[in-house]
Amino acid sequence: MALPTIPSRAPSRGAARHCGWCGVRLPEPDRTAGTNGNTNRGRPRRYCGQSCRQRAYERRSAVQRGGLPEDAVVLSAAELADLQDRLFQLRCAAEDVATAAGDGATPDELTNLAERVANHAIGVERLR
Repeated sequence: MALPTIPSRAPSRGAARHCGWCGVRLPEPDRTAGTNGNTNRGRPRRYCGQSCRQRAYERRSAVQRGGLPEDAVVLSAAELADLQDRLFQLRCAAEDVATAAGDGATPDELTNLAERVANHAIGVERLR
């Protein structure tokens, strides 16, 4: 099952980079001087490890064989159901904040509810 394509955006300079497959935050590049006095340059890392690089390669190959656009996002039925569940949890948490605010909740209660919304949003960001 394919979702609408999302245009890719290159991270801006200084922005955190994430693995192109699993989404784990990549370590900051080492910009220290090398043995010859030059800073380490080259292509920035796209994956956290060889296994993620391999899975991404396999996905790109399958996408090309299937005739889908290169930037297509393909999810299994289980992954789609999981994403829908996380979106539902996020919506419910946001509705809880709105209801509590309308009922005159204390700032501490609203803070706790807002933290729940933020935690659910983090879960929704994870596609795999």
